Amino acid sequence: MSGEMDKPLISLHLVDSDSSLAKVPDEAPKVGILGSGDFARSLATRLVGSGFKVVVGSRNPKRTAGLFPSAAQVTFQEEAVSSPEVIFVAVFREHYASLCSLSEQLVGKILVDVSNPTEQEHLQHRESNAEYLASLFPTCTVVKAFNVISAWTLQAGPRDGNRQVPICSDQPEAKRAVSEMALAMGFMPVDMGSLASAREVEAMPLRLLPAWKVPTLLALGLFVCFYAYNFVRDVLQPYMQESQNKFFKLPVSVVNTTLPCVAYVLLSLVYLPGVLAAALQLQRGTKYQRFPDWLDHWLQHRKQIGLLSFFCAALHALYSFCLPLRRAHRYDLVNLAVKQVLANKSHLWVEEEVWRMEIYLSLGVLALGTLSLLAVTSLPSIANSLNWREFSFVQSSLGFVALVLSTLHTLTYGWTRAFEESRYKFYLPPTFTLTLLVPCVIILAKALFLLPCISRRLTRIRRGWERDGAIKFTMPTDHALAEKTSHV
Repeated sequence: MSGEMDKPLISLHLVDSDSSLAKVPDEAPKVGILGSGDFARSLATRLVGSGFKVVVGSRNPKRTAGLFPSAAQVTFQEEAVSSPEVIFVAVFREHYASLCSLSEQLVGKILVDVSNPTEQEHLQHRESNAEYLASLFPTCTVVKAFNVISAWTLQAGPRDGNRQVPICSDQPEAKRAVSEMALAMGFMPVDMGSLASAREVEAMPLRLLPAWKVPTLLALGLFVCFYAYNFVRDVLQPYMQESQNKFFKLPVSVVNTTLPCVAYVLLSLVYLPGVLAAALQLQRGTKYQRFPDWLDHWLQHRKQIGLLSFFCAALHALYSFCLPLRRAHRYDLVNLAVKQVLANKSHLWVEEEVWRMEIYLSLGVLALGTLSLLAVTSLPSIANSLNWREFSFVQSSLGFVALVLSTLHTLTYGWTRAFEESRYKFYLPPTFTLTLLVPCVIILAKALFLLPCISRRLTRIRRGWERDGAIKFTMPTDHALAEKTSHV
């Protein structure tokens, strides 16, 4: 068993069978690591598994040797940096100065800085960690790389996570050497230019879901607006005009009324920018003009908006299942039964309401199922297995079907309530009537785009045709020159 455990985690046979892994040479190069923390241990594990010989430099090698793979050699820092040409510096910025005693041994070496500053340190220091390291070791070549990769990704491998590794350095040869190592480890190197880009590379891990900021604020804003609107209609109006205390509806009932409104509006906002973009192309008569910045950013955030729509719809389904469990719902059932007995009604059945509820629930389940399919196919692991036509069909065609099903679900929920005067509390229309505006406009616009006269024109524009783009040639006035002119 000891011999089996000493074998590399990724064999040469696996490297040959996986095109994402570069085949390591027969004589495995030696790589040094300065540091013995979590990242250094994960990095050593990955390097050993990729076929490299690893030498780890530690201030206390006897204490840390048991934490590293048995194939990795753990020794003192002076010995660890003597033979390898590429050395990973896996220590914090404040400990860089402690490595100055190794300046003579590090002459001509390639130092790979994998550190990340905190948000406060990033704002405090003008120069990046990599630039600071280069100033301490001017005789070395510093490369910034692997700072965006987590220790878990190094251990588990880049199967489902982000495989990109931004790399920057002032020396192309050093970048090439580190890029080949990244490929051998199963990652995809991305050239970020000179070492001056290190500050930008170090800022990448500090960003907390940058693409989700605007969609999340949009969803929260819609939730607050619809929640306040439903609070006025369902809680405040009965309290002020009928002296009924219905504040118990705030935790569940009002939230459940708000969530579908937010999900429905967010889903419509996924397909509204596409309609606006098509209208702009028709109006301009070309596809070679940039969209406005606000529309361009809107188009780029459609995935996040769609996933938030699915999240709200899923919460709405869960809240709906919880409605019969409430104590208030049980009291309502008892009160309804008492009223039925007092009114001497032995059979209470409204055919129209029964059919409305059956259709309404069925359409809601279909809409949620379609949204689930859209959410699953937006995952990178699933999207990468689809070709462009399949992905476009799911996200565009099925997405529009989900919008139509959601519209029918809302219409069957409302039924004739929009025309009943008692539904207008404080002269405010029912909430579902407000949510129908944008989706109905999108469905109408999509129907107009399907007309042959508009569809053919839009298709020609997207294939490169321009309304005023015809090239006009001026024939020469000289008859002799005109005869020499080619008419091919």
